[in-house]
Amino acid sequence: MSIETTVDPLVSWGESGQPYPYQRTELVEPDWTRFPGWKDVTAEEWASVQWQRAHCIKNLRQLRALWGDLVDERFYADLERDQQERATMSMLVPPQMMNTMAPRHVPAGPGSLTEALYADPIRRYMLPVFSDRRSDWASHPHATRDSLHEHDMWVAEGLTHRYPTKVLAELLPTCPQYCGHCTRMDLVGNSTPVIDKLKFLGKPVDRHAEMLDYLRRTPSVRDVVVSGGDVANMPWARLEEFLTHLLEIENIRDIRLATKALIGLPQHWLQDDVRAGVERVATVARKRGVSVAIHTHANHAASITPIVADATRAMLDAGLRDVRNQGVLLGGVNADPHTLLDLCFALLDGAQIMPYYFYMCDMIPFSEHWRVSLAEAQRLQHHIMGYLPGFATPRIVCDVPFVGKRWVHQNADYDTELGISYWTKNYRTSIEASDPEAMSRQYEYYDPIHTLPEAGQTWWAQHAADGAHLREAERRAAQSRSAAESQTTLTIV
Repeated sequence: MSIETTVDPLVSWGESGQPYPYQRTELVEPDWTRFPGWKDVTAEEWASVQWQRAHCIKNLRQLRALWGDLVDERFYADLERDQQERATMSMLVPPQMMNTMAPRHVPAGPGSLTEALYADPIRRYMLPVFSDRRSDWASHPHATRDSLHEHDMWVAEGLTHRYPTKVLAELLPTCPQYCGHCTRMDLVGNSTPVIDKLKFLGKPVDRHAEMLDYLRRTPSVRDVVVSGGDVANMPWARLEEFLTHLLEIENIRDIRLATKALIGLPQHWLQDDVRAGVERVATVARKRGVSVAIHTHANHAASITPIVADATRAMLDAGLRDVRNQGVLLGGVNADPHTLLDLCFALLDGAQIMPYYFYMCDMIPFSEHWRVSLAEAQRLQHHIMGYLPGFATPRIVCDVPFVGKRWVHQNADYDTELGISYWTKNYRTSIEASDPEAMSRQYEYYDPIHTLPEAGQTWWAQHAADGAHLREAERRAAQSRSAAESQTTLTIV
């Protein structure tokens, strides 16, 4: 079997004679004054986290004030329609992230920015427009708002215990920026016209106390991902208090702070009080033999700028063990070997961020234009091998419902006509403590229907209409939720 490359070797191999011609590039901070709304913004203002937060783009009115007539009215109408009919996340984009859209474009009069924005990869996931989405299969028939069933696996409100030794602690439901493809779109951010968001019921102090109590009485857990939302939206004093209590629990050996803000709002991590607080936490962790790292989220090389590198260096200098990137594989953004490698080298060479994972986009509503097939993900993994150091070569993973992360080549079986892959696992989740078949059954994952051959697309058109296949999936999901609700004490065996 041969795997074709999208690169014409006669055109683009260059002097290296390789499909991907590596060349180190210097990071650049785009000139924010190219946008009319920021023509008078000073470097001091740009470096201020307070200014950045106060000038986030939250609605069309603010977007018009920023871009003005550089963008055609059809783009604004396209975006407004998406916000009303498709968007699962409300609009929230910090200036730092906005500035990485069409970074090399030089304004040349009314409408001159329009096509560059339509084509821009960062705009495509931060400010999706209606025409981006598929009109045939906007959502997969199996798409769900909590596609990974994290809520089903809560052992305390906001604490997901899916893996034997690891938990996810969702401390808060907000971020400094909202990505259109967010897998936690059922909980994070404001409600949209198409999604009424869930809300935490408990007070933050009570929820956090319950999380810590569970971890104290569950010695099998050694690794905590502290997330949300985004920890950058939590006042540092409260976050440091939680981390300090976490470090007092003897069985906790790894702590990972999840924050997109390192990329989208690096000014937060450059604040003196935050840097000093991170150093205090890192010092305590080092004395106790605990590793503390940051996991961030970048999907395209254009978002890696000098200020991102500065913030990363500040965190490493403060004593964190590592800064790692968990990107998402997105059609129209980065689902191309060269684009992925450009991002990885920008992260590694430019900002000292370790490429770690690329997740296949989860099966949330209205995400089919972003998702790629398992076969395509496998092809991309093949094409990025060999260029990066082994320790910095990211794994492309499929987050399989009721299973968890699996390398894309770990599927047990794959029906490429129907686009259904089958997966197994070697552990029980917290809702399967008494399920004897949890580790023997196969779990399904679904390719985007538009990527299938004609026969597969026809099958789905017929079965999506009759609903039998979908009802079976819903029955299994209902059984899972019932099992979760019936277990008052959840133990991994």
